[in-house]
Amino acid sequence: MTTSLSISVGQHSEAGAKPMNQDFHGLLVPTGRQLVTKGIAVAIADGISSSDVSQIASESAVAGFLNDYFSTPESWSVKQSAQRVLRATNAWLYAQTRQSQYRYDRDRGYVCTLSVMVLKSATAHLFHVGDARIYRVHPEQLEQVSTDHRLWISREESCLTRAMGIGHQLDIDYHSLPVQTGDTFLLTTDGIHEHLDERTMARIIRESTHDLEAAARQLAAAALKQGSDDNLTAQIIRIESTPRALGNREMFRELAGLPFAPEQQPGQHLDGYRILRQIHASSRSHIYLAVDEETGSRVALKMPSLEQRHDPVYLEQFSTEQWIARRINSPYVVRPYTTARKHSFLYQATEFVEGCTLRQWMLDNPAPPLETVRGLVEQIGKGLRAFHRLEMVHQDLKPENVLVDTHGTITLIDFGATRVAGLEDSDIGEQAGPRGAALYTAPETFLGEPGSWLSDQYSLGVITYQLLTGRLPYGPEVPKIHSRSQLRNLKYQPARQFRETLPAWVDDAIEKAVHPQAHRRYSALSEYLYNLRHPPTDWHRRRRPPLMECNPVAFWQGVSGLLLLALLAALGLG
Repeated sequence: MTTSLSISVGQHSEAGAKPMNQDFHGLLVPTGRQLVTKGIAVAIADGISSSDVSQIASESAVAGFLNDYFSTPESWSVKQSAQRVLRATNAWLYAQTRQSQYRYDRDRGYVCTLSVMVLKSATAHLFHVGDARIYRVHPEQLEQVSTDHRLWISREESCLTRAMGIGHQLDIDYHSLPVQTGDTFLLTTDGIHEHLDERTMARIIRESTHDLEAAARQLAAAALKQGSDDNLTAQIIRIESTPRALGNREMFRELAGLPFAPEQQPGQHLDGYRILRQIHASSRSHIYLAVDEETGSRVALKMPSLEQRHDPVYLEQFSTEQWIARRINSPYVVRPYTTARKHSFLYQATEFVEGCTLRQWMLDNPAPPLETVRGLVEQIGKGLRAFHRLEMVHQDLKPENVLVDTHGTITLIDFGATRVAGLEDSDIGEQAGPRGAALYTAPETFLGEPGSWLSDQYSLGVITYQLLTGRLPYGPEVPKIHSRSQLRNLKYQPARQFRETLPAWVDDAIEKAVHPQAHRRYSALSEYLYNLRHPPTDWHRRRRPPLMECNPVAFWQGVSGLLLLALLAALGLG
């Protein structure tokens, strides 16, 4: 049985009764890994009749999407990738109109409708602007799954309310549908669907089910016969196969299919590496310091423990780590070590970082200066932002997964729990619930919510708090959460209780970063890092310090007065 996505296609486009065809359509089926990571893209565009240049817009919109979508990072979700490309194309079209003789008349500029379908794994992702249509084909009728962006002024007059290039901002309809083998989709421009009813179109496709090209031609011919005076374009897409549950893991099969290496001993040789010593060992993995005998470079070799050889989820996560490392380029994230030599066993090679874990660093530095803490946290934050820019969430940020070298430079390691949006589109092993160390994991994940970059912000806030106080902001309570009420009842322990010299506004910044409710944390990680160094401009107005803090003399005078009144009252009663 096949494990890959495959389709059958029928397409046809013609000018019809018009002298020029302003429609444009296209389809791209990639080969190899991109079929898994990006999927299949289908696009159809319709130029507006009032413009003499809209055929350029429709061609640019379709060709631009098919070229640029497949150039976006593999880690991005389909939605992120497509929307980025569509908005860039829209901006280009709008700029072309603004720079042309049509800048004061948008109805004559570089404007078109655009409908896009991306098939990835067992999902159809639909993006739509304008009045071309996307239908799901049923045996007796069609189901329109796009919405027309057209305003009818009268029975004869109408205008587009949304289109590519019509304005600087672009509002894109998006939704996704599950698909299975045998599902059929139809994309048409208005020259066809305004002149044929849905039952007629469904019948034509049904009667030509073995020749989709013929069906597309017949749709155009039938619309023309019914009096269509517009361009005519139809695309029919039938799903021939969808990946099985494990099908989309083909990209990792080369690594995951390798045998496990036995435990290594100092002096042993492995694929051109000489083992120097063991760095770490657990029931999940073994890490060794080795030297590349060809270059003399020192590397870290991570190998799965033999106990994990029958755990497919762990093996998938292990193989994904290398895939992730190759796509992140940051001085604060460990770099993969690459050679031309082939692996004979399953392991990962990364550059070796001379230093210790942040956990050991905290033990060696129990009361670090605030400025030192800021420097470490800012570096971790920059490493996390490298993940977030690629729509990845680390999800296991803890002191053990942060290395500190002799110069105080940090390096993030261990991507086994990392959530990758682009791989979720491919049904690649997203595991529900918390995936990192419980005491550093955001509370919402214990309620079944997926991790997000706000979860990473929470983990960074906990580490900041621990660096400054040696404690955790909620103690051991977070992993015990099982309900919303328990989450709301979490009480932050001010860091100043344990470190009196800490500025109150720094404590406020940490408190916001570790807020139990994710939506009340910082809207950007950079904002948190900024607030660790700069108090808000209105901080003094917003925060009213206790009387004992701002005027201890007046506080104790007031207490003394109250005690005196209480004493006099007692004597009077006596």
